Amino acid sequence: MARPFHELNEQEVLALAITSEEDDSRIYGQFAERLKERYPGTARTLITMRDEELGHAHRLMETFKASYGENLPFVRRQDVKGFLTRKPLWLSKLLTVDQVRKEVEIMEYEARGFYEAAAKQTSNISVRKLLNELALVEAGHEEMASGFRESMEKSGALDTERETERRMFILQYIQPGLAGLMDGSVSTLAPVFAAAFATRDSHDAFLVGLAASIGAGISMGFAEALSDDGVLSGRGHPYIRGTICGLMTTLGGIGHTLPFLIPGFGVAMAVAVAVVAVELAAIAWIRHKYMDTPLLAATFQVVVGGVLVFITGILIGSA
Repeated sequence: MARPFHELNEQEVLALAITSEEDDSRIYGQFAERLKERYPGTARTLITMRDEELGHAHRLMETFKASYGENLPFVRRQDVKGFLTRKPLWLSKLLTVDQVRKEVEIMEYEARGFYEAAAKQTSNISVRKLLNELALVEAGHEEMASGFRESMEKSGALDTERETERRMFILQYIQPGLAGLMDGSVSTLAPVFAAAFATRDSHDAFLVGLAASIGAGISMGFAEALSDDGVLSGRGHPYIRGTICGLMTTLGGIGHTLPFLIPGFGVAMAVAVAVVAVELAAIAWIRHKYMDTPLLAATFQVVVGGVLVFITGILIGSA
């Protein structure tokens, strides 16, 4: 099982830092290779950042050797709860240039948070000094990443604090809320409508929907709260994220459950279907606004998933 970050010793913290810098350098190199023809300015900045990340890894390695010798601990990202996660390189190929710039900003923000937390966890003066220096460098990288993204825009100006605040709002509130809303709206469709078509009774369908919504909300809330303590990723307090995710999951399921309080089955079913359409449209809009997903693509993905689950519920209930 993954260990909490505060349980790592100094050698393990340095090993994670080395791995992180090496991984980030490879990611920046991959981004630069993709963008060098159409976006040469962005690619040059990414290459500079790639080389600097490799330099950081070298400094960290030399510091480790000087303090602890040649035996580097084997500690993987997935071994540490809440440690910085990175999208796989194959997935990065799907990002637009603007999404790449935003991804780099987030990566540098997370890296700075990691070094600040790591420096507080070591008593070795030379190691702490290096970690604090790298935190300052990563803060500069964050500004650089923000700057080259905005330099492509006409204004040429950037309010770093506003952008950071917006990013953290998305990480801490929008993402867990959206995950809950999607799970609650889509995953509860099958049991609710299966019960409705199986019994042709609004009351029975309401009880099934209520149970499914509350159960899913509790499950998603705990899963989100336990997945990441937020110390390194900057995603905020786990209990707040878990509460948001759980409530939005319940809300997503309750939305198309409440119409079954209407005694007439036909009317209740018609209203429930209309509510489902509104829920799916709301999810698509949120993904478009906050996750930079094209509106048509977001609508298609959400509608297809919702319709498939909806049909599943009808077929099972009518069997």
